[in-house]
This record gives sequence, structure tokens and C-alpha cells, in this order.
Amino acid sequence: MALIRWEPFRDIERLEPFREIDTLQRQMNRLIERLMPTDGGERGGLTFMPAAELEETDDAIHLRLEVPGLESKDINVEATPESIAISGERKTETKTEEAGMTRSEFRYGRFYREIPLPYQIQNDKVQAEYKNGILRLTMPKAESEKQKVVKVNLG
Repeated sequence: MALIRWEPFRDIERLEPFREIDTLQRQMNRLIERLMPTDGGERGGLTFMPAAELEETDDAIHLRLEVPGLESKDINVEATPESIAISGERKTETKTEEAGMTRSEFRYGRFYREIPLPYQIQNDKVQAEYKNGILRLTMPKAESEKQKVVKVNLG
């Protein structure tokens, strides 16, 4: 018969509460950084979410998207009959000098926004204009949506 050393706590994981609290704090900080606006409604870090406004007329859907600090070559627009996807990347540098001090700030960020549309559009006839930091899209409604007749129930 062989003797085996008895170690009653060998299978129990060692509890390190301070390391677990530190890990939890880092995860919470990352979550708060992603969710909280930091300057003028923009998201800090590597992404931001531009403000959008959607308006419908009889023949088209109009979308305005606020993307200041970008050039038109930095914006990508993709249209499907049901949605519009807009993405881009911003690289901004500001430099100010006053009272012998120089302050330089860099702001970089990517965004991706997909907006589902209330009606189907003719995605091959979407028109875009980018001016003064505002992207304007005119999306003509599909012919089937223009002539759609809906029966109204009278109680």
C-alpha cells in the first residue's frame, strides 16, 4: 500500500478579491467610456455616432447626417432598397498658441451607421451632397411604394 500525501485545499482556487475588483473596475471604465458622450454629443475613443434626421415626402425620403471635420472622400455611402449604411473616418488636428504656450489636440474616429428606412427606395437613384459638414441624401421611393393603396377599416 502506497502512502499519498493528503492536501485538502489543493483543488480549491485561491481567492484574490483585489485582483477581481481591479478587473471589474477596468471593464466598467471601458463600458462607461463607450456609452457616455464626452464632447458635444460625440463619443470619445475610436468611434462616434453622428446625428441623423430623416424626413419623408410623397416621392422621396430625405436624410441629413451631421459629420463635421470630414472630407467627401472619407465618407462611404451604401444603399439597399430597405436601408442606408454610412461609414467614415475622421482625422482632425487643432493647434492653438497663446501666451507663449502651444496646445495641440488630435481627434480621430470611425463611425458606421445603418439606418432602416420606412419604405423601399430606388437604391440606384440615390443622390448625395456633402457641404459644410452635413451629408444630404435624397432617396426616391420605389414605384410600388408610391402607388400603394391601403384599405381603411370603418370599425
